[in-house]
Amino acid sequence: MHHIIRPEGEAHLDRPHVIVHRMKLYDDEVTVHQGIAVTTPERTWLDLAEVLSLDALVVAGDSCVRVPRPELEGRDMPLCTIADLQRMIDRHKGKRGLRKAKEAIKLVRVGSDSPQESLLRLAITRSGLPEPELNVPIITDDGIRHHEPDLSYRKYKIGIEYEGEHHGDDSQITRDIARSERYAALGWTEVRISKRHMVNDAKPAAAKVQIALVQSGWRGGD
Repeated sequence: MHHIIRPEGEAHLDRPHVIVHRMKLYDDEVTVHQGIAVTTPERTWLDLAEVLSLDALVVAGDSCVRVPRPELEGRDMPLCTIADLQRMIDRHKGKRGLRKAKEAIKLVRVGSDSPQESLLRLAITRSGLPEPELNVPIITDDGIRHHEPDLSYRKYKIGIEYEGEHHGDDSQITRDIARSERYAALGWTEVRISKRHMVNDAKPAAAKVQIALVQSGWRGGD
């Protein structure tokens, strides 16, 4: 099924497998991709608020505002900024999904590199734990920059790594072992999260992070 927007006042469109939405569409909310007119990322995000869950909308927002890695993606600019998302919310008063968008934008963060990282962060904070930083490098007292944990607590020297299915590859296993050795050498605690920890709204993952925080001196409240 395809969803398209027909600006108010344009002729009716009736095609199979196409859902037509009639709504206000400003000129700066349309761009061209591969010769096809499409809504901008920030406008698309706002429209998704009508159909996505809150968490899925946060995931989409995180994806929009993340800073790409040029060596991997061939671009270095985010699709849009949090300010762009906020501009859409401010512009479209009374739009369906607006309340959800307003709630979601409070939870959108720059730095998440995957949907799993976004969902893990949401589960951690909803469990009453402090919000972790996203993909921030470990820098030791001598100024040396080390690797970037997916999520981390520098105060408690805890790095949280989400391991996808590719972590079963032999080469990846070798890299994971080397990473664990670096954590130990730096005096940091590594918390490894996999798909099995993400069930039940990722509560098992949050519980694992909480244990690491308590063992590292966290007593709640910060």
